[in-house]
Amino acid sequence: MATSPMLRSRAVLVALALVISRPALAQTHDSMPGMAHAHITIPSGALYTVPDVEFMQGMIAHHAQAIYMSRMAQGHHADPRVLKLATKIDQSQVAEIRIMQEWLSRNGQAVPDTSSWRTMHMAGMLTMAQLDSLDRSHGPAFDRAYLTLMIQHHEGALQMVKDLLATPGAAQDVDVSVFANDVVSVQTAEIGAMRQMLALLPEN
Repeated sequence: MATSPMLRSRAVLVALALVISRPALAQTHDSMPGMAHAHITIPSGALYTVPDVEFMQGMIAHHAQAIYMSRMAQGHHADPRVLKLATKIDQSQVAEIRIMQEWLSRNGQAVPDTSSWRTMHMAGMLTMAQLDSLDRSHGPAFDRAYLTLMIQHHEGALQMVKDLLATPGAAQDVDVSVFANDVVSVQTAEIGAMRQMLALLPEN
């Protein structure tokens, strides 16, 4: 039997009401490479986004590799000035990893540990061949290699921040925004210091 126009209109209105009254779905997204079996879910109304979560997760791995590199300095007979810088990078990035892990945990996201640098690759991070070459160097050769590679590493971190800030809707969360801008100010200053150190190293 044919349905009357009035009944059809009522059915359409009911369907629209169900759609409008349905709660907004959380955003979901597969995790970045190296975060196997983890998914990013963003609660409705949250100020942070999937790129914010990926940035914090990726920067943990990025910092962890810088710490690994810096801890080579003591056993590779680094110049005292290079050792002092390496110790500063180590200590400051350990503290920053804790900040990032706490942010991720507080927001119910997957929290990488400090071994994540072995499975996650972010901008500027060293290859295993570069790490092996750094580990084989000592004295002035280590100083030059460490400074050169850490500049590369820091520039990668700056690129990560640049990419984040260029992403629509990202870095609106206050904690993410403050942290990202701190990375830029601190690592830009350290790049300047490392370039000065490189210029003062002996040629051989």
